[in-house]
Amino acid sequence: MTAASDKADAIDVLVVDDDFMVARVHRAFVERVEPFRVVGTAHTGGQAIEAADALRPDLILLDLYLPDLFGLDVIPRLRTAGHDCDVMVISAATEADTVRGAVRRGVVDYLLKPFDFEDLRLRLERYAAQRGRLLTTVVRGQADVDRVLAGAFAPAPAPTLPKGMSAETAGLVERALRAADGTLSASECAALTGVSRVSARRYLEYFHGTGSAEVSLRYGVAGRPERRYGWRA
Repeated sequence: MTAASDKADAIDVLVVDDDFMVARVHRAFVERVEPFRVVGTAHTGGQAIEAADALRPDLILLDLYLPDLFGLDVIPRLRTAGHDCDVMVISAATEADTVRGAVRRGVVDYLLKPFDFEDLRLRLERYAAQRGRLLTTVVRGQADVDRVLAGAFAPAPAPTLPKGMSAETAGLVERALRAADGTLSASECAALTGVSRVSARRYLEYFHGTGSAEVSLRYGVAGRPERRYGWRA
């Protein structure tokens, strides 16, 4: 395949995140997945719109907590400027209103931070497959429309546990959280599951990061506040 055809087949990505280091990590993740290539990065909503004007990306990985604009407010400005690029939200925002707002603005996916490479890879590959169907499908009837929409509404891939974590231990911690009358500390979870406190804390933080658990702080007489975890209904 020639260099010209490689360029034509590539899916150009703009990475938008206010944190320079996080943007660098996301860029490295994307560049490991064919046929994606990162054509630029931006750290504010204004920069994202300017970069879209200059680079014409196919896909924008969009953080929501930007210093000048809420990320979802960037999308209508892109549309007003004539950009039809797709948008995949990558954010720590778990509020239902935010997720609904993202869906209403037509995002192709919504990935919660923190995540690992495999989580993003699965979504990028699914997006590439769906994009290919949209570009190549000839609609002759309802069956062709249904075939395209079936890909658009495919369920999200199951999250991949970070390296060094096991599904068995994750299941133990999840069951302990679900069964708890209230919240658990890492020490209490360790006692209930038989794992070390350090391991319990790691799994609890993982569930918090995925939005499955919520954290509250209990302040004692002295020292650092105790982090307590509850399963999110």
